[in-house]
Amino acid sequence: MRALAREDLMSLEQYARERTVFRARVLEHKRTRQLHLGEHATLYFEDRMTIQYQIQEMLRIERIFEEEGIEAELQAYNPLIPDGRNWKATFMIEYADLAERTRALAELVGIEHSVWMQVEGHAKLAPFADEDLERATEAKTSAVHFLRFELSPDMIRAAKGGAAIAAGIDHAKYRFSLARVPEAIRASLAADLESI
Repeated sequence: MRALAREDLMSLEQYARERTVFRARVLEHKRTRQLHLGEHATLYFEDRMTIQYQIQEMLRIERIFEEEGIEAELQAYNPLIPDGRNWKATFMIEYADLAERTRALAELVGIEHSVWMQVEGHAKLAPFADEDLERATEAKTSAVHFLRFELSPDMIRAAKGGAAIAAGIDHAKYRFSLARVPEAIRASLAADLESI
C-alpha cells in the first residue's frame, strides 16, 4: 500500500464540499476494520483511506493549507499505513467511566504487548507497539497505542488464500480470545497484504 502524497489530498475548499460524502464512505469502510477484543479493547486497523481521512480532518481542524504544514501531517501519519507485509492498528482501551478507566489503565500496564493476531496454521504474532513514542509508564498504560503486526511470506499467502485469522489479548488482568475474526474483517485484512 503506497504512502499518501500531497496530490492525494483534497484542498480545504474541496474537502469542505466533499466532506459529508467522504466521511460517510470512510465510516462505512471502517466497519470492516474494527475488531472488538472483549468489552473494553478494540483494534482499529488502518489503511490509506482511514489515514487520508485522519489527515484531512487534521488539516481542516487546524486550518492547515501551507505546504510545510501539509508535509508535516503526511510525515506524521504515513507510517500508520500498512506496507503490504503487515497490519497496523490503533489499539484503544475503552471505559466510559473515568474512575474505572483510571483504575484499569493502572492495572493494564503492558497490555499493548499482550495483544496478538494469528493466521490459521501459524504461530501467534506479537505486535511492535508504540514505535513512534513511549505511551506507558511503570504506573499506568495509555488508553491509545499504535501496533504493527509483521507477517511472514507464508502467513501472507495463507491469509490471502482464505485462512482464518484469530486475535486476542493475553494479559494477567485482561484475557480475551477470538478464534475467528468475522469474515468481513478477515477479508479486509487479507486485502491489505501484497501477494507473494
